Amino acid sequence: MREYFKEMFDYTYYFNNEVIITLSNIEIIPEKSLTLINHTLNAQEIWNNRIENRKSSIDVWEIRDLSDLKDINSINYKKSIEILDLYNLEEEIIYKNSRGEAYTNKFKDILFHIVNHSTYHRGQIATDFKVNGLAPLVTDYIFYKR
Repeated sequence: MREYFKEMFDYTYYFNNEVIITLSNIEIIPEKSLTLINHTLNAQEIWNNRIENRKSSIDVWEIRDLSDLKDINSINYKKSIEILDLYNLEEEIIYKNSRGEAYTNKFKDILFHIVNHSTYHRGQIATDFKVNGLAPLVTDYIFYKR
C-alpha cells in the first residue's frame, strides 16, 4: 500500500506542476485558478506539518508568488514521500485543525485526503480555464498512467 500512496503522490506532484507551468505561460492568469493552485499547495504543506506535529507558517488561502510555486510543490512532494516512510498506515494521528480543534484519523486516510483534495481543486481549475476561454488541462489519473 505504501507504493500505491507513493504513486498517488507522484501523480499529484506531476499534475500540480503541469498546472503551475500552464499558469506561468498564459498572458492573463485567471484569479480563481491562481487562488486554487495556491490553496492546493498550501493545504498539502499544512497537512505535512500536522502529521509531523509542527505549526504551519502559512494560511490555507494565502497567495504566494507564481514563480515560487514549482519549488513549493517540489518541497511538498519530497516531504510527503519522506513522511510516508515514517508512519504505519493504520496508525492513528492526533492533529489540530486551523481553529485549534483536535481530531484523530488514520495516517492512510490523511494521505488519501491530501491526494483527493488536490485532484478536486485541479478539476475546479479546469472548469475555471473553460470559463475564461482557455483550454483546460486533462489531469485525470488514467492519462497520467498512459
